[in-house]
Amino acid sequence: MFKHTKALSGFSVDDTEKARKFYEEVLGLDVREGAMGILELHIQDSNPIIVYPKEDHVPATYTILNFPVNDVEETVDELTKKGVTFERYDGEIATDEKGICRGGGGPTIAWFKDPAGNIFSVLG
Repeated sequence: MFKHTKALSGFSVDDTEKARKFYEEVLGLDVREGAMGILELHIQDSNPIIVYPKEDHVPATYTILNFPVNDVEETVDELTKKGVTFERYDGEIATDEKGICRGGGGPTIAWFKDPAGNIFSVLG
């Protein structure tokens, strides 16, 4: 049924203006305004990701966007300089002092939150 159609992914935020500023100024994304106050994140070679306002927004408890990068440590350093705080975890996905998980059988990865509390990552 959906074999020949495109799909859109989306998530909510509690303040689209804060989100727009963060996505544009901190992450450097191409953010466009859609209908009904919806933001569209245009990321290279992918369908737009829609970000919609929701008054009773509850942040996702899982990673909603993963950004593959060439050098996780360099990216973490750049984002930290822009005020991004990286999450710290113990246990199986333990992170170091920079917030980078370097092992455990998975990719090198670091998690951070947008202004609405949604979890994003950079991974290599």
